[in-house]
Amino acid sequence: MNQDQLAATLRQVSTATLTMQLLKRGIRQVWMVGPKPLASSQERIAGPAFTLRFIPGREDLSGPDILKRTDLAQRRAIEECPPGHILVVDALRQSDGAAIGDILATRMRVRGVAGMVSDACVRDADGVRHSGLPVWCPGAAAPASVATLSDGDLNVPIGCGGVAVIPGDWVVCDNDGCVVIPQALVQEVAEGGLEQELHEQFILEQVKNGARIPGTYPPNEENLAKYQAWKKQRG
Repeated sequence: MNQDQLAATLRQVSTATLTMQLLKRGIRQVWMVGPKPLASSQERIAGPAFTLRFIPGREDLSGPDILKRTDLAQRRAIEECPPGHILVVDALRQSDGAAIGDILATRMRVRGVAGMVSDACVRDADGVRHSGLPVWCPGAAAPASVATLSDGDLNVPIGCGGVAVIPGDWVVCDNDGCVVIPQALVQEVAEGGLEQELHEQFILEQVKNGARIPGTYPPNEENLAKYQAWKKQRG
């Protein structure tokens, strides 16, 4: 699958399903602690990670004057994150400062960035919501990033919400949060996840029709055969 096909497939798979698919492959540390949907209307997003890393704030490295520089990693990220990618921000889980605001969010939306994930807050939260850029973060904070953070680096390995993120890994976000899929596993996880979603749709129908959980979830051999027949009927 190419990038567009992978994204389309992963948008059909919940993060809950993806964590199970990754657990089956021995990968556990994939769900970010902290980031949640900024807007209640956000749909599931999926895309490769483009990363931004801040470092702890220091007075000679931060402050309003630093924003005049054109080589800041934060500013470069807004212009360089490729369309269809998700900007993933390591902001050291700061609760009293914001990674971006509404103007930067709007620019990313105009450029076709799929969304942003940050382990720190955003500012101008109403404007960020109105920008249309899907954002997952812990919440809102008024102070700018330079109040608590210093500029770091762009498209390097980072940690976000306690999860390692390597540029090119895939990120999927929905109402349950954000999951990182190692790049080498993304295609088999996407295919396995789609199959799991279909199987669980069948199981849910059985349960709604009165089926008991034992033997149904997880299914025994009899119910596996029923599922295969049901799937064949669907074509």
